[in-house]
Amino acid sequence: MNFAFTDDQLALAATVRDVLGAHCPAGAVRSERTPAWPQLAEIGLFGLLVPQEYDGLGLGLADAVLPFEEIGRAALPGPVAETAVAAPLLLAGDPVSIKLAAGDLRVSVRIGDQTYLPDADLADLLIVERGGVPYAVRPDAARLTPQPGVDRTRPLFGVESREAIRLRAEITPAVRAVTVAVSAQLVGLARHLLDTTVGYARTRRQFGGPIGAFQAVKHRLAEVAVAVDFAAPVVYAAALAVDRDAPTVDRDVSAAKAAAGEAAELAAGTALQVHGAIGYTDELDLHLWLARVWSLSAAYGGIALHRARLRAAILGTAAPGRWP
Repeated sequence: MNFAFTDDQLALAATVRDVLGAHCPAGAVRSERTPAWPQLAEIGLFGLLVPQEYDGLGLGLADAVLPFEEIGRAALPGPVAETAVAAPLLLAGDPVSIKLAAGDLRVSVRIGDQTYLPDADLADLLIVERGGVPYAVRPDAARLTPQPGVDRTRPLFGVESREAIRLRAEITPAVRAVTVAVSAQLVGLARHLLDTTVGYARTRRQFGGPIGAFQAVKHRLAEVAVAVDFAAPVVYAAALAVDRDAPTVDRDVSAAKAAAGEAAELAAGTALQVHGAIGYTDELDLHLWLARVWSLSAAYGGIALHRARLRAAILGTAAPGRWP
């Protein structure tokens, strides 16, 4: 299987990175809820998976995986995976809504094993699963209840609705796709944390030299680099499996989420260890990426659940737990 990206895919990722670099710096992540969203909508990010007949780009998840790495690298706030990946699949039977999804419609989703909706207070549309069936809920017909969460830039909400419209789409394809998109974000988060920590280790001096010269620090950073390099192709393979509806798609998606979550959590733990106590402080931007790692690592099935599902798929036993 050829995992090389095309020139168009690389160019799209580079464009997303440029947009985020210009409009989503760390200061914007701290102070704004949807920085860079208008600019990303302008380049068509939120219409990537929307068919062309509904004003989208009609691309596949494999085309979106690198842009979502960049989204993770920038810690872009807002329900971006839910809007750009889950919503087009869940609204596929509603031509009016899916056409809106290609523009600037913000969507918060609670599907699969999710208990709460992320960034629901920003959403123009809520989609919730009830008994394996997706329903669309207008924000003005819902009561949102803030819930405690580790990431203050990705707030969670419980929802109670007075009325809802049943959607005709299936839940499972959307759960698979959004799980891969979140896995790609985790890879991007891990890359940013690795780069930031390497930079800090080169400049922070102790005992007469940079701490990056110490063997223990070198080994920790090398472990992170290896974990990220191993996780990224697993995520790419899962995106292809989703696009092709491969027989192994559930196994591939679980492998991607587990590998990306482990790499990102290792990167976060190493960043904290190398930075020391300052890594916990609000004055350092590092905590924004740490909190996002911990939040997304648990989203759409944590590492333990997906490792168990992967083991069950390999051994041919019953899959545990709730995911799709």
